[in-house]
Amino acid sequence: MKAIVHEGKEGLAGLKVKPMEEKEPAGFEVKVRIHTAGMNRRDLAVASKRHKAEDPAVILGSDAAGVVEETGSEVTRFKKGDEVIINPGLGWKENSDVPPEGFEIVGFPGHGTFAETYISTEDHLEMKPKHLSMEEAGVLALAALTAYRALFTRGRAKEGDTVMLPGIGGGVLTYALKFAKAEGARVIVTSRSSEKLKQALDAGADKAILTDSDWSEELADERIDLLIESIGAATFHQSLRTVRKGGTIVTFGSSTEDEVSLNLREFFYGQYNLLGSTMGSAEELRAMLAFIERHNIHPEVDRMFSIDQAAEAFEYIRDTKNFGKIGFQMS
Repeated sequence: MKAIVHEGKEGLAGLKVKPMEEKEPAGFEVKVRIHTAGMNRRDLAVASKRHKAEDPAVILGSDAAGVVEETGSEVTRFKKGDEVIINPGLGWKENSDVPPEGFEIVGFPGHGTFAETYISTEDHLEMKPKHLSMEEAGVLALAALTAYRALFTRGRAKEGDTVMLPGIGGGVLTYALKFAKAEGARVIVTSRSSEKLKQALDAGADKAILTDSDWSEELADERIDLLIESIGAATFHQSLRTVRKGGTIVTFGSSTEDEVSLNLREFFYGQYNLLGSTMGSAEELRAMLAFIERHNIHPEVDRMFSIDQAAEAFEYIRDTKNFGKIGFQMS
């Protein structure tokens, strides 16, 4: 089968499109013919930093949607022809405060979804939401699950809250925007790109400001209950100054520097809440799927690439050109 792999060289120079062994399912395994495979910044991190030149070749990718082609003899939940999505989380079944020991994500260290077929155990598959196209379903799971856990499990967003999303543009925050609006929250976004601010307003944001502006001035009349932080050191202090006293910051990423300093006295007098969040459990994935079906939410799909455009796709997400999700059309 044809696949996008990383091997032999450091960084994006190690990207290749090459034939890989196509395996058959056994026991509780299901073979899925991939239609669409969504791309995440995690794929860029694996190719750029985490997978080394001396490591065995790895098929990249964590997200995908497709059709069940074959099932192992013990499979009971799925049959040939079912349209399914891949759960990118391995070993995290029930919702819990932290991922359990042994939790991993599809696409590293094991093989991922950027291939014509993928073998999964049946408990790591879910039926594709009926209202989504294959293209939409293929770019859904990892980013939408990350947004759902950060917003609802950790941030406890509710109707009437004001939610702020600095750095709108990527998959997680575009999902967070749509989820928060569906829940009845007011949503404020920031971006360095005027075009992305316009796109966010078109997608439902109530207010959009430039990331490099003076937030205290721009938001003087706002009361921020919950702020979803993913930029890191470049915006963290503005984020902390912006959220209301007693408000909450949930962080799930750090696209700039990881380390920040904190004035503890100001922090505890302000009664702030600072919470970390990582992707999510299978239980939360099913809750997220029910949520998007109930509210008829569709992913923001920016662009789809062919498998032979792998290098172009990785450069596109590296340069943060996307608003919403990108992915590969596999068949």
